[in-house]
Amino acid sequence: MKNKSFKYLNSEELENKVGVVVGTRPGIIKMSPIIKDLRNRAIPNFTINAGQHYSQNMAGNMFRDLNLPKPEYEISSTKNYSLHGEQTAEMLKGIEKILIQEKPKVVLVCADANFNLAGALAARKLRLKLGHVEAGLRSYDWRMPEEHNRVMIDHISDYLFVPTKLAQNNLVKDNVKGKIIYTGNTIVDSLNENKSLALEKSTILSDLKLIPKEYFVLTMHREENVDNKRILSNLILTIEKILDKYNKPVVYPIHPRSYKMAKKFGVLDKMKNMKSLKLIEPLGYLDFLNLLNNAMLVLTDSGGIQEESCILNIPCITLRENTERPETVEVGANIIAGTNEEAIMNAITDMLKRNLSWRNPFGDGNAASKIVNSILNDIKIQN
Repeated sequence: MKNKSFKYLNSEELENKVGVVVGTRPGIIKMSPIIKDLRNRAIPNFTINAGQHYSQNMAGNMFRDLNLPKPEYEISSTKNYSLHGEQTAEMLKGIEKILIQEKPKVVLVCADANFNLAGALAARKLRLKLGHVEAGLRSYDWRMPEEHNRVMIDHISDYLFVPTKLAQNNLVKDNVKGKIIYTGNTIVDSLNENKSLALEKSTILSDLKLIPKEYFVLTMHREENVDNKRILSNLILTIEKILDKYNKPVVYPIHPRSYKMAKKFGVLDKMKNMKSLKLIEPLGYLDFLNLLNNAMLVLTDSGGIQEESCILNIPCITLRENTERPETVEVGANIIAGTNEEAIMNAITDMLKRNLSWRNPFGDGNAASKIVNSILNDIKIQN
């Protein structure tokens, strides 16, 4: 059988442009300041939406909410696959074709979802420069697919844009080969830009008849929680105890994955019958930002919400055994409670007594411009 030669791009073929890969709701939020900065400076760029979050409620309206132009490319076939391997492979295949066509000098991915690994592998195989935004995070929990992804991406990236000094130290200990650049986290940029807009445009509090600082927010979506019947059932029982003890509404914008698993395990009806549990569909970004910003406390297994609540000075309880955002714990904004009822109840008691004036550990809100400046200086893209 005749061997086929693998395709890669020679440096002489490349064009002075930047490819930005997104694919989930958090990824769009965190890359939006970079996309805007590139466009404001008239630096040639394009965006690929890899389609990992394909639900309209989860990501479909994000570009509109964040005042972003529609992506130049969307991989619509991702929604046809559910397994990690086949989903990642489909995104890798689609992203690779686009990169061969566009020939950018640099590709940017952000964080640790499957689409980031797909984008990173596509860029690496084509010998393009690869930048990892939010590099260096570590949970040291090898059960988490996100941990596999972030470690692999860090080790194949040319530019590692770290959000904190702890993340920088993690990369030094891991002996990565790329250039480590401290920038802060683009989530600060995004919150600074959109917080007042959310207050102005969102009517979610009045729609749900909520009083500011008189309700809790709940989010759960990670597979180690919602794909386990025992853990999910225990968490729902814990929410029932919280409702009884605090007599406050708990607002739960339920992730499609969580809804599916709750129905499968026979606990969805119980949730629907809890009088003060407001079980609602996923919210648009501005609505969720307004909801979070006015909450008394948030319970979550999301990494991004740990960051957002910390920056917004909202007490956070993390429903996991560990976190890749330990800075939130160090400054007093977050308690890692796990999924044990007693630990969660004790953590709520503790957090509601805390002073809310902790410092923001995620930078000064200029991460996007620092990232773009590093690209301009290092690979000589001229605007």
